[in-house]
Amino acid sequence: MSVNAVKDDEYLKKSNKKIILLRLFRYMLSYKGPIMIVLIIMVLTVGISIVNPLIMQRAIDVNIADKDFKGLVFLGIFALALNISFIFLVKLRMYLMAQISNKILLTIRQELFTHIQKLSFSFFDSRPTGKILARIIGDVNSLKDVLSNSVTTLIPDFVTICAVVTIMLVINWKLALASLISLPFMMFGLWFIQTHSHLRWQTHRKKSSNLNAFIHEDLSGMRVIQSLTAENEKEETFDTLLKEHRDSFIRAIILNDAFGSVIDISWSVGSIAMYFTAVTVLKINAGSIGTLMAFAMYINMFWNPIMNLSNFYNQLITNITGADRIFDILDTKPELSDGKEVTELPSIRGEVCFDHVSFAYDEDTTVLNNVSFCIKPGETIALVGPTGAGKTTIVNLISRFYDVQQGNILIDGHSIKDVSIESLRKQMGIMTQDNFLFSGTIADNIRYGRLNATDAEIVAAATAVNAHDFIMKLEKGYETELKERGAGLSIGQRQLLAFARTMVSMPKILILDEATSSIDTHTELLVQQGIEALLKGRTSFVIAHRLSTIRKADRIFVIDEGKIMEEGNSEELLARKGAYYNLYMAQFRNLIA
Repeated sequence: MSVNAVKDDEYLKKSNKKIILLRLFRYMLSYKGPIMIVLIIMVLTVGISIVNPLIMQRAIDVNIADKDFKGLVFLGIFALALNISFIFLVKLRMYLMAQISNKILLTIRQELFTHIQKLSFSFFDSRPTGKILARIIGDVNSLKDVLSNSVTTLIPDFVTICAVVTIMLVINWKLALASLISLPFMMFGLWFIQTHSHLRWQTHRKKSSNLNAFIHEDLSGMRVIQSLTAENEKEETFDTLLKEHRDSFIRAIILNDAFGSVIDISWSVGSIAMYFTAVTVLKINAGSIGTLMAFAMYINMFWNPIMNLSNFYNQLITNITGADRIFDILDTKPELSDGKEVTELPSIRGEVCFDHVSFAYDEDTTVLNNVSFCIKPGETIALVGPTGAGKTTIVNLISRFYDVQQGNILIDGHSIKDVSIESLRKQMGIMTQDNFLFSGTIADNIRYGRLNATDAEIVAAATAVNAHDFIMKLEKGYETELKERGAGLSIGQRQLLAFARTMVSMPKILILDEATSSIDTHTELLVQQGIEALLKGRTSFVIAHRLSTIRKADRIFVIDEGKIMEEGNSEELLARKGAYYNLYMAQFRNLIA
């Protein structure tokens, strides 16, 4: 598993831009009705645009030449009404496409977020949170103009170009060819620019992601940074990332600006060629001045869409990387997922068996090696041993946060690979030393354990773990709004709320991973009674470095070197004077010292 650090550029697989665009535009199929209305509006607006030069030609060559001022007034009123309608239709078109594109972005962001929640722990272990956040927010937002302009710019401007070229050829094919003489130069210039532009924008997106990840990490660790007076070092790192972000943007935008220059030069060359041909070759006289004026308007009508299309293509090159990064995540398959033949795990008693289980996070490090044991329903099992011995790995495998490489894990005789992940985890309660509290009320945070829990059940759960008293001392009790991550509460209070959240879920299998490590001795004495109530009648796995908290466990597994070195209750293991005895005595001597 490769790990992407904050300052490392993310790796993206090579992708086909056409396929990415097709996937992106496929979201529009859900809005065929509104898009058809937009297309009808665009046909009307394009038609009005094409008619305007013909109105100008008639006004000059017929009405003004024949001094038909009455006809000129009627023609002017007609043109005014036509163009007022044009303005209204353009505004309506923009409004409808803005609605459609916003709904599509909402769909993509929801789809992306839902998919991310299904990904395995290894996905989150391998990249900073800020880089994931950048894809959900920044990369999705970058697609708004592409989606909107794909209909409002691409289609009408393409139709306009085709219609204008046809009319120009009909009116005077020589002037038309002279006007279009610079097209080959323009096409070569745009092709040359786009081949380099996409790579530069891809680099810029990576630098932007790096900067976002660093800021997220820096803000999350602000207490540590200030306590270690590491502000200057962080400022230097931020300055480096900021300069990389700026430089990558400048390199990319220089090529983007070249698009406009190529179009302007081509436009100028085409206009000069048209007037040169009109004056020197065709020798157009005053009687045909309306034709020349119409041609001048049509040239503008030809090159304006070309400019719009080049700007759209610019947007496409700029933002296609965002779509690429979004689909990169959507194409990431969860390492853990339900198989085709899975069933729902029925209500369990809590028997847990490891059958010759071996596991490694990577090829070089084996964490568990051929581990076998069987836990009876309602037993409390304590896991002890040195850091990295495999204690947390065992409980992670029971919860199926990772899959074993060899062997099998059975719950009430059901292989956990044969039942749905949701039905498995619904019957488990998991507590760690770093329990996350969400923004919201205290009641809401406890209710996360079981969303349909009543207020009475929430109070009962809090009372069982001795959290009720401190909650009621708060200004609004259970309706007190918590700040981000529970800021404002002590570490012990946060831990007690996490206990209440686990208690209200009424799990059949309970996992406590260093769940009391952050609680002071006084608070631990208060919560120990609640823990005993929580453990009663449930199969429980308790990981603790404080051996005083596990003396009442039915069995204690001493884990080391990926194996169960010793097994028994506290008195039996102390009598053996083995690994557990040495751990116990070491802690006892530290307490005496």
